Amino acid sequence: MIAEERLRFETRRHGIVLVRPLGHALAVAALGAVGFLGGWPISLAGACLLAFAAAAAVAAVWRWDRTHVVLTSDRLLVVRGVLGREQAAVSLARVAVVEVEQSLLGRLLGYGTIVVGDLEIDCVAQPRRLVTRLDRVLSASAAGALLPHRTP
Repeated sequence: MIAEERLRFETRRHGIVLVRPLGHALAVAALGAVGFLGGWPISLAGACLLAFAAAAAVAAVWRWDRTHVVLTSDRLLVVRGVLGREQAAVSLARVAVVEVEQSLLGRLLGYGTIVVGDLEIDCVAQPRRLVTRLDRVLSASAAGALLPHRTP
């Protein structure tokens, strides 16, 4: 964050993003369990599949846990990673339209896609809450732009 920016809201993507990678890991683990119980030498391959499935599940949860959606006074960002940080951001000064897209399942489970300028963030937990905070920040910055600037 830039020194003048203030944190306004922080959330993460909804846990629904874990369904696919954990489902794949579960399928590989089931295959590994069958192989493990199949006897030697298939049990060695089964053990390897079980280890791979566990590593894939941990990696998926780690990626999910280390991805944050951050709203500051100036920008909306998606920040990923721990050692190697990756971020995508849009300046709020350039935002004209904020869109929220929610499927029926998204409305039931509380997630949706937010489109702000060029930035599209899918599976955001509680997207209406983020948009409400975003509207407040945009309103405050618009009101600040209308106030006369005083010079000391």
